Amino acid sequence: MVVFPNAKINLGLNVTEKRSDGFHNIETVFYPIKLCDILEIVKSQNKVSTLFNSGIIINDNIHNNLCMKALNLIKKDFYLPEVDVFLHKVIPFGAGLGGGSADAANVLIVLNKMFNLNINSDKLMQYAAELGSDCAFFIKNKPQLASGRGEIMHDIDVDLKGYYFVLIKPNVFVGTAQAYADIKPEQPKIRIAEIMSKPVNEWKYFLKNDFETTVFEQFPVIKTIKETLYQRGAVYSAMSGSGSSVYGIFDKKTDVSDFEKDCFVFTDYFTDMS
Repeated sequence: MVVFPNAKINLGLNVTEKRSDGFHNIETVFYPIKLCDILEIVKSQNKVSTLFNSGIIINDNIHNNLCMKALNLIKKDFYLPEVDVFLHKVIPFGAGLGGGSADAANVLIVLNKMFNLNINSDKLMQYAAELGSDCAFFIKNKPQLASGRGEIMHDIDVDLKGYYFVLIKPNVFVGTAQAYADIKPEQPKIRIAEIMSKPVNEWKYFLKNDFETTVFEQFPVIKTIKETLYQRGAVYSAMSGSGSSVYGIFDKKTDVSDFEKDCFVFTDYFTDMS
């Protein structure tokens, strides 16, 4: 079975407080985009399940990969034959796009369908939440207002269809742990849910990503990209997650081909992902 795990962006990201377990509570909107990996799972002729990787190369040990962790998590509760997982990576790492989480969530979805496990969506989300804070989002894969560590989600009416989308990731890596280590949590003056009800061209006055302050200091190139997107007419631009990708939302198609030499660039129109 072949599927196409898609990335997400964060519309706003408030880090509201440090938790007693060492994690942080956040407030954000996860929004799916059409930038996709390719994932295929087939029954294996081997005695052990194996991950095969193409595209962007995964350097981690296979056992640390979220796809294999998802497989092993399901195997704790269900008997499954060995499988081969083929993952062609397109979504860049360290970009705040949730690519690894999307791949893992789709492993859960595919195994459920392939082997008729009859796992309902709530249980799939529980499995996904065990793998990572934003994994559960990709089970729903539609705009979600997220809180807690990102695993508490509610449907939110945000529709960007028709807007032109530009995503640029420079050749820098922002570690999530370091980004959180430098953050100073605080309660927002205006909640993201309220901001989402405003016109998109007003978001730039209210909607912020708390990580930008510290990440921009460490990686000025990311700040420059955001400023450039605004200069070229973006109605809203922000860093996604803890970085390092920056997206811009435009009323019309915009040429950013000059970034392609030094950066990963993805452009498209927003569409309904359902």
